[in-house]
Amino acid sequence: MARPAPTDLLAVAARWADPTGWPVALRFAAPERWYARLHADDGHEVWALSWLSGQGTDLHDHGGSAGAFLVVAGALTEETVHAGRLRPHRLDTGTGRRFGVHHVHRVTNTADQPALSVHVYRPALSRMTRYHLRDGRLRVAEVAEAGVAW
Repeated sequence: MARPAPTDLLAVAARWADPTGWPVALRFAAPERWYARLHADDGHEVWALSWLSGQGTDLHDHGGSAGAFLVVAGALTEETVHAGRLRPHRLDTGTGRRFGVHHVHRVTNTADQPALSVHVYRPALSRMTRYHLRDGRLRVAEVAEAGVAW
């Protein structure tokens, strides 16, 4: 008997793209990004993040979780490491990205306007590792645990 196909996490993000249906009110905050968990079940969890111009993340992974994110409003730049260098990729409103369990990236709002995104992880995040890129190699900077660091 064939296994059922796993849920497309980018499709899940798209189902949560309308802030009027969220269980929390959307906010934009400075100096830190605002984020809120919108949903969690045995299969995945869903987060909303708002980004003012210039706000972003460090290089990080998702602690063994696969995921996807969808830009709901504005534009975000995702940088990934290729051949020891950061490679930027702009994601505009309505575009998204799926990623596997070993994905390392940095996401930043490099545009002039605020941005909004929805992120889905399977399994739920339990930790995230932050990295520095030095001499073309990723070096662990910190391991953050869920419930402690966020």
